[in-house]
Amino acid sequence: MSGLKILVVDGYSEEGRTQLAAWGGTVASDLYAGALRRVRGDLAIETAFPALPDAVLPDVAALRGYDGVAWTGSSLNVYNGGPEIERQLEFCRSCFASGVPQFGSCWGLQVAAAAAGGTVLRNPLGREMGIARKIVLTEAGRAHPLYHGRPSVFDAIAVHKDIVTALPEGTRILAWNPMARVQAAAFTHDGGAFWGVQYHPEYTFGEIGAAMRRYAAGLVEEGLFESEQAVRRSAGIFASFDDDGGGAADRWLAGLDDDVLDPAERLRDLKNWLDFVEAGRRRRTGSGNS
Repeated sequence: MSGLKILVVDGYSEEGRTQLAAWGGTVASDLYAGALRRVRGDLAIETAFPALPDAVLPDVAALRGYDGVAWTGSSLNVYNGGPEIERQLEFCRSCFASGVPQFGSCWGLQVAAAAAGGTVLRNPLGREMGIARKIVLTEAGRAHPLYHGRPSVFDAIAVHKDIVTALPEGTRILAWNPMARVQAAAFTHDGGAFWGVQYHPEYTFGEIGAAMRRYAAGLVEEGLFESEQAVRRSAGIFASFDDDGGGAADRWLAGLDDDVLDPAERLRDLKNWLDFVEAGRRRRTGSGNS
């Protein structure tokens, strides 16, 4: 069987991508495609940029030619509205109508929830930055294929200040933590299935370091760091975890374990989704294991 055909939807605006690159971040769709290919090297990946005013997007019929749709993060906020966001909501509704399974990280979860009738607001508890701590699987999460092989409590790389506050009808909350009641959810809408997480399984520590530098002034203002110098120092420490796992003292101070340090563990959610997508294709085509 040939490789799965996946559409990666980049949630960033043109301005957002420019800012991302200026601080050393990777274009979100490139980052996501790279993460998916680390899980499965035979994927055929295409990209879409619905935030752009001149974006040429597949319609419902064309979307049915894909095996799965994966949504990236974004620096946009659903509640701000405007054309960049409305185009993404409409495109997400087309993805649901196509029946093609979707997955999303952070913004991906938020835009899908809003497209299906939910609500996204700024988190009154503040920004979750660097590591989302003590993510707890619910009973539904422990039984869900998204979390096959995951422990019932784990940490994950994260950066967000918005959360899903009202859920689409029929949503199953799969995971939560003290910072966000919805760290993962699964729901169907208009015939299409969506799995989403509030954290970033596709991120490396270098990407978090870049995000820290980009948001340095805000992190100080929000009281997460005492100075921008402290932000830059922490960003450098985080980036070192990609190079060699970091020093033992830094790992201890950051409170990191293998659920975050091991790239394979960070990518497990994406692997489980791709396994689900492949199983769905096998059912549709009636193919066996050959």
